[in-house]
Formats: sequence, structure tokens, C-alpha cells
Amino acid sequence: MTRQKSMFSCKPLEQIRRESASGELVRALGPVHLLLLGIGSIIGSGIYVLSGTAAANFAGPAIIASFVVAALACVFAGLCYAELASTMPVTGSAYTYAYSTLGELPAWVLGWLLILEYGIAGATVSVGFSGYLVSLLGEFGLSIPAVIATPLVQSVQGNGGYTFIAGSSVNLIASGAVAVMVVPLIFGLRGAAGINSAIVMLKVTVLLVFVAFGMSAVVPANYQPFIPPNEGGFAYGWQGIFRAASLIFFAYIGFEAVSTAAAEARNPQRDMPIGILGSLAVCTALYIAVAWVMVGVVPFRELGVTDPLALAVDRIGKPALLMFVKVGAVVGLTSIILSTAYGQSRIFYAMARDGLLPQIFCKLHPRFQTPWLGTIAVGAGMALIAGLLPITLLGDLISLGTAISFAIVCFSVIWLRNHQPEMERPFRVPGGAIRVRGWWIGIVPALGIFMCLVMVAPLVIDIAARAYEGELLPAGLLGGYIACGAAVYALYGYRHSRVGRGLSPVPGTAAPLADQ
Repeated sequence: MTRQKSMFSCKPLEQIRRESASGELVRALGPVHLLLLGIGSIIGSGIYVLSGTAAANFAGPAIIASFVVAALACVFAGLCYAELASTMPVTGSAYTYAYSTLGELPAWVLGWLLILEYGIAGATVSVGFSGYLVSLLGEFGLSIPAVIATPLVQSVQGNGGYTFIAGSSVNLIASGAVAVMVVPLIFGLRGAAGINSAIVMLKVTVLLVFVAFGMSAVVPANYQPFIPPNEGGFAYGWQGIFRAASLIFFAYIGFEAVSTAAAEARNPQRDMPIGILGSLAVCTALYIAVAWVMVGVVPFRELGVTDPLALAVDRIGKPALLMFVKVGAVVGLTSIILSTAYGQSRIFYAMARDGLLPQIFCKLHPRFQTPWLGTIAVGAGMALIAGLLPITLLGDLISLGTAISFAIVCFSVIWLRNHQPEMERPFRVPGGAIRVRGWWIGIVPALGIFMCLVMVAPLVIDIAARAYEGELLPAGLLGGYIACGAAVYALYGYRHSRVGRGLSPVPGTAAPLADQ
């Protein structure tokens, strides 16, 4: 096998289906669990924290439009995920889809993006958790020193946007939150799913109560002008709407987390579309309602804080509601840390089974039958990032990885429809298609790719502009991560790829496991 063929070898679909049927992970999740997993992943820092940052820095009251734009992109991508998840109900999510359609190298790129997406997402949420926890403890007269609740790198608002400065603190509160929430994943998904379900119900209730009480406190003048005039760069105007959409885009990552659980769903062909599309619909409605109340209660320029919903409730003037929102935010954000750590550990698991990452990531615990060592490694990485980097920078990096991975998934649907047209598809993307020189080009997948590019463009332009002006940190982190991924694949993944060498998955990981 030549080098080029090895790098673009596809994982046979029959092998994927055999792995799905082999029972290497316990199928313990039903449609309600999957729906709550999605909602639990979606409702987090995107609305509790970054909605305020996006409104203050970029969109103003038009943050409502930004949520609509981001949701539209996710609808198209979500439909593509639903088709692939019902067709290939295996762990690994988009990584596995790309491996079976586009080949090993594209799968590696997507898997590396997913690692960035999930790892930084968990770190971002833990930073938001830290802000709300500090605010909550302040209600009881407990003051947390800034040196252990502020990241090493901090963002400072200025004319035309924000800049980054280095301090002398480390956000140990955020790091500690990651460490605590990783523990349930080691002992088994069923228990973790139960914890997640209870937390999800709480934070949905918090948002509904916030909307109900906040509607009476809305000041119509706060919506004027709905689209503030542009002040340079991506500060307000239509440019700001799309820049804000790209920042909060990662807030919808939850439905992608549902697809990573396909190998643990009891009836994936039926339940995966319910979990993916249902969670997306519920959370989009909640996001728009909460954003409308938030910018109506507080002038948008004041929302650039780590706890914007708490600020809005304070303006409403109901102390009991303020306490409820802060408690709900602190507890609710923990479910996001839980689900993102879970999703990343399963991506590691799938890549390690294929030989692209060291085998430590697919080694199962002899009793709990979970990839425990990989989960611990995931938690350690997330905790380190959470302690060092600010939420604004983390949000941009996640959204970039999310948008690119979504676009690859949409393209995978088109590719698979043309190369495997006879494959059984329990769920098909609607909307029809056109034929271009005999190629099936689905309307929905094509729109998904276009909208993902719309999400990526403001991020790339902004990062490049900052680098040109001397702000090298975002570009440096992104470039360093890409270089690290290339090195890992060249030095380990390419040499140990089991598909490239014509081997089956790692022995010992496909044995049936006892129910947890």
C-alpha cells in the first residue's frame, strides 16, 4: 500500500457496523436520555456567559439576530448529523463518519478539530462556572481572591474590540470544577446520565423563570438602536451580528455531543434524530427568549461580564430570583462540563481503537467498562486550559473548530449519497437535491456548508487582523495546535493506523461488556 493510499484509505462501512453490533460500550440510553444530553450540552456558557460578551462587544441588542443566524447554520448541520447518526450508530461521531467516507487523513483532521472543540468547550464552561460561583458566594459574604478565580491571560475591552494581557493569577476554581465533574464519567455513563438529567431540568426551569419575571422589567429604550452603528472592525453593525454569531456558535455544540453517544443508544436509528433535532429546537427557542429579555433589561454595553444573567436579575430587583438564577447557573454549568468531557473521551476512544492515538485512550476499566485513563487525561487537559485562558479567547477557538467540523459532516452526506446510494438510511435529510454532472448535491447539506463558512469567515478575519496589529496570541494558539496535530499524526497516527495496515480494531476493546 502506497503512502498516499494509506492516508486516504476509508474505513469499511461493514467494519463500522460490526463494531456497532459488537457491544463494546453498553447501550443504556433511550430517547429521553439523548434529548436531555443534548439540552444539557447546549444550554451553558453560550447563554449564561458569552451572550453578554457577544452583545457588549459585537452585536448590541441584535444579539437576538445572532442567535437566529447561528441556529440556522446548526439546523442544516443537525439534519446531516441525524442522517449519518441513524446510518452509522457508532462512537466517534463526525470522526467516524469522515473515516468511512473521506478517508483517514480527513478523519484525522476532523478528529483533531473535535478534540479542540470538546476540550476547550469544557474549559470555557468551567470558566463561566467560576464566575457565577464567585458571584454566588459573594451573596453569602464570602470573597474569593481574584488570584485563584482569574485566568493567567485576561481580555480587556477597548475601542473596536478587546485585547489580551498576561497577569499573575490562575483560575483554580475553574480547574477544580473540571476535576470534580470528570469523576462520575469514570464510574459509568448511566450514573452520569442520571446526574445530567436532574441538572438539565433545573437549568431549563431557571431560564424559563428568568424570562417570565424579566418580561415585566424590559425597558423598550434598551432595544434602540437594535443594530448599533459600526464603530470599526466587528464592533456593531451587520459585521457585529455575524461576528457575535460566530462567537456563540459553539453554544449549539450539544446536538453534536448526542451523536457521540450513538454506540450507547438502545435504538439509535430511531432515537438519534430525536435527540439531535429535538435538543436543537428546544434550546434555540430558549436562547432567543432569554437574549430578548436580557438586552431589554440591561443596556447592552454593560453586559460584558462573566455573569450577565445575574446582572439582569439584579436590575429586575427580585433578590430571591437572583439567588435562584445564580444557584441554577452554578449547578447547570456542571452538566456542560460533564457532557463535553464525555464527548471528548469518546472521540479519543474511537481514534485510539483505530490506532491513530496511543492505546491508553481506549483502555477500558476492568469493572466500570469505561475508557477511564482517557477520561482522566481529558480532564487534566481541560483543567489546565481553564486555569490559564479567558472565556472570550476560548469561545473563538471552539467556534472555529465547531464550524469546520460541521461543514465536513455536511460534505460527508453528499459524498456518501454519491458513493453509497443504496445504503439503508432510516433518516434522510429533507429538502431535495440538484444534479451536477451526475453528482447528487443535497440542498440542505450545501446550505449547511455555506452557513458554516459564514460562521468561520468573521473568526478568521478577526484573528488575522489581530495578528497583523501585533496581537499574536489567538493566531499563535491556533497555529500551534495545528502544528501539534500534524506532528502527532506524522509520528504516531500514520505509523500505527490499523485501517491503513489492513487490521481490525484494537484487540480486546470489542468484547461485550456487562450492563452498568
